[in-house]
Amino acid sequence: MFVVDTNILVYAADEHSTFHKRCYQLLDEWRHQPAAWYITWGIIYEFLRITTHPRVFRIPWSATQAWSFIEAILASPSLGVLIPTERHPDVAAGVMKEIPHLSGNLMHDAQTAILMREHGVRRIYTRDTDFHRFPFLEPVDPAA
Repeated sequence: MFVVDTNILVYAADEHSTFHKRCYQLLDEWRHQPAAWYITWGIIYEFLRITTHPRVFRIPWSATQAWSFIEAILASPSLGVLIPTERHPDVAAGVMKEIPHLSGNLMHDAQTAILMREHGVRRIYTRDTDFHRFPFLEPVDPAA
């Protein structure tokens, strides 16, 4: 059980990235595995923002192209999308108390971390070292 972060999806989509081959292979394996794996709606929309942004993505995709990539991922029978439950406010409050210096851009990562804690998922595949700030997570860099 694990979450796949935005940057892994972006590298899998970006054929010009030095991390493309590894991330694409992993994503393809995960799409066909029977074991559960997860993303969040925040991760999906961040992927859409990055891949369609002309100053961020080398050759920006149209919204339709980016959404087609997401649809292929969502078609995986073992993929789940983590969403807030009725416990979300309590879990969020606990994380904010546990890690009081969260601010700014870290709040997006905090949202992912909070959803992961809420659903009992510890491992996240990511190249984002900020996830090491959450002691209850196990970040794995697949390109390391």
